[in-house]
Amino acid sequence: MDIQAEKLNLIKWLTDIDEPAVIRSFIDLKNKQQADWWDEIDEQEKAEIEIGINQADNGETLTHEEVMAKYDKWRSK
Repeated sequence: MDIQAEKLNLIKWLTDIDEPAVIRSFIDLKNKQQADWWDEIDEQEKAEIEIGINQADNGETLTHEEVMAKYDKWRSK
């Protein structure tokens, strides 16, 4: 695939679109690509991530096998 040719094809296609809702969708997509996921989550989620990072830094982790054993009853067999 020639990426430059594909970009040009997309540009041409985009210039022919007259539907405002479609244009807004592309603008939203562009803005989402520029946003950092950290800025998209709430404070509670950030706090829980920080707790997990601190636990990992302090060696308070489980092996994969320990986690799988703990949740084995919910896993598909």
